[in-house]
Amino acid sequence: MLNNVKIEGFKSIRELDLNLNPINILIGSNGVGKSNFISFFKLVNNIYEQRLQQYSLKSGQDNLLYYGRKQTSYIKGYLGFGDNAYSFELEPNESGSLFITEERSIYYPARNNTYFWNSNIQESLIKTSKTNRDYYLRDYLESYKIYHFHDTGNTAPLRTPSNINDNRILKEDGDNLAAYLYFMQEKHPKAFKRIEKTVQSIAPFFERFNLQPDRLNESRIKLVWNEVQHPDTYFDASHLSDGSLRFIALTTLLLQPKLPKVIIIDEPELGLHPVAINKLAGLIKSASEKECQIIVSTQSVNLLNNFKPEDIITVDKVDNQSSFTRLNIESLNEWLKDYSIGELWTKSIIKGQPV
Repeated sequence: MLNNVKIEGFKSIRELDLNLNPINILIGSNGVGKSNFISFFKLVNNIYEQRLQQYSLKSGQDNLLYYGRKQTSYIKGYLGFGDNAYSFELEPNESGSLFITEERSIYYPARNNTYFWNSNIQESLIKTSKTNRDYYLRDYLESYKIYHFHDTGNTAPLRTPSNINDNRILKEDGDNLAAYLYFMQEKHPKAFKRIEKTVQSIAPFFERFNLQPDRLNESRIKLVWNEVQHPDTYFDASHLSDGSLRFIALTTLLLQPKLPKVIIIDEPELGLHPVAINKLAGLIKSASEKECQIIVSTQSVNLLNNFKPEDIITVDKVDNQSSFTRLNIESLNEWLKDYSIGELWTKSIIKGQPV
């Protein structure tokens, strides 16, 4: 499990040292830095995937550095995984991108025992390293993908056909949802049936998926499904509401047979019915019990009410930087006798108040 994250000089985060739990729910007003914390993992994933140059050029140096180059000259990151850790330091260069001034693969960080490092390189070497320690790190670093199934327009990736062989992992925007579900239908039928039953529990009109290669182009597949009492009527993703489609994607993500080490979701509650939000909370808890760590940014009081105080991290802007605080159950015991966590949030009893 990812135990500890340290960040310096990244976007609105001047300095952060945060311990993580199996479930981590971030709450706070708009613009305080929740999304910046989430996007730190996108930076780490781009470093690992050897795409730092492309990512930093596209994002812009001043947008990545805390208050830009005039205020900050570097970005530092540290990720601790028990007896292993990974750290890096980035600096801007004249070409407009960032480069790695130092990259460390650390063994027994508490003992300061073993460090293996690379310096002044354009791209990370962890992905291509042959050491056992870096193999261990790769299981985490490659899973740092930010899932956001927000785009549900008529031409959104979630609604369009996908390549039937594009099924290694579920993509961050759900672009290959139909192909991934078809893979599970064929290779992991028990997990597939659990997904169908979960969707049925919040969408009584949904009977089952009807997934098969397109008859006119067998390399493509659509998200086809049957409606209750209308078995001969054709329905595909274009006939699903935004909330139903997002819930199918979230259910697939959280009930897949081989869960990633970490699942990071940005505002998963968008467009969901309160019943679906409660069901989503149950899926998050279930996934966390299977050695999958969950990091979620949310604005939903309903979602918040499903979790314990120690699962929740409040985010505020203090002294021109993002401040992160995990709730303390002992300080809230008396309040929780009369109020829910969500009520304490909306009443500004706890930090991270919504706007």
